[in-house]
Amino acid sequence: MLRPRNALLLFALFLPATAHAETFEDGARKVLNREARERFLTVTEENDLFGAGTDRNYTNGIRFGWLDTRRRPPGFTRFFQEHLPLFSVNDTTAVYYSLGHNLYTPRDITAAVPDTKDHPYAAFLYGSVGMATADGNHLDSMELTLGVVGPAARGEDIQGFVHKIVNSPHPNGWDYQLRNEPGLMVSTERLWPEAHTADVGPLHFRTSPYIGGTLGNIYTYADAGIIFQFVPAAHKWQGLPPRVRPAMPGSGFFTAPEHGFSWSLFAGLEGRAVARNIFLDGNTFRDSASVDKKFFVGDASAGFSLAFGRAQLSYTLNWRSPEFYGQNKPDLFGAISLGARF
Repeated sequence: MLRPRNALLLFALFLPATAHAETFEDGARKVLNREARERFLTVTEENDLFGAGTDRNYTNGIRFGWLDTRRRPPGFTRFFQEHLPLFSVNDTTAVYYSLGHNLYTPRDITAAVPDTKDHPYAAFLYGSVGMATADGNHLDSMELTLGVVGPAARGEDIQGFVHKIVNSPHPNGWDYQLRNEPGLMVSTERLWPEAHTADVGPLHFRTSPYIGGTLGNIYTYADAGIIFQFVPAAHKWQGLPPRVRPAMPGSGFFTAPEHGFSWSLFAGLEGRAVARNIFLDGNTFRDSASVDKKFFVGDASAGFSLAFGRAQLSYTLNWRSPEFYGQNKPDLFGAISLGARF
């Protein structure tokens, strides 16, 4: 039988080891100091052609992302440090930027007058700036997005041009697209990158739960999810490819020998409680096409990354549950990402 005094002694002996255990922040700092701090450019193309081979709902998204681990956080980040206690700025803080364009269409793009019960035509052109910080055992990110929905996003011209090149049917219903509206979103996320880990021979397995939310006139939702990842233990610092929101989090950060090879297998689940989706709810202050959206949406994703030296190629397959009433089938689309580090 273990007496109380002996139990306290064991507890006291155990405390130092726990207190000095390396955190995710410690590991991130070591990697950033050991490897030359670098910049990462990632181009991501998402399309339902890469999944179910369809042309409907969220049909295309392209995103150019730039992650900078060299640059010191801008001076305005002191505001976050002083006024947002849940976000820390330290020497692991990285700054990232993105530029993107999304397209949304109904199932029948040949109809001159779209079905009012199907997904409205819409395009979204946007730019984002954000920061990510390792703090203790979690990774925090904050992002500000500015953009425009409507004819100013040039969705009709872009889709018409692409469909002409690939000899696809011409989309005829863009006269009924959402009207011009500026877009603003603020997004935040907290990820626990190595909440549970296991080394199996030369392999490293991790599970990474996360929570987050977005507030704005384009999207307003709360999300929670979990990521599962297999990587070589020798190159375990392989981030996921960045994706078009909403999606499971990815930074585009990766490591691999200068002339060597590395890889990553990953899968994830995410659930969202959606209060606003302009692409389904329609314009905020003007009458426009709209449908009755579902307030709860789920995603399931799986993919892989292959890295050689300073380049990385990734593919992600994403299943998304129906987002509005009248949508008979879930969406299945793929994402191809090409990353480079400098």
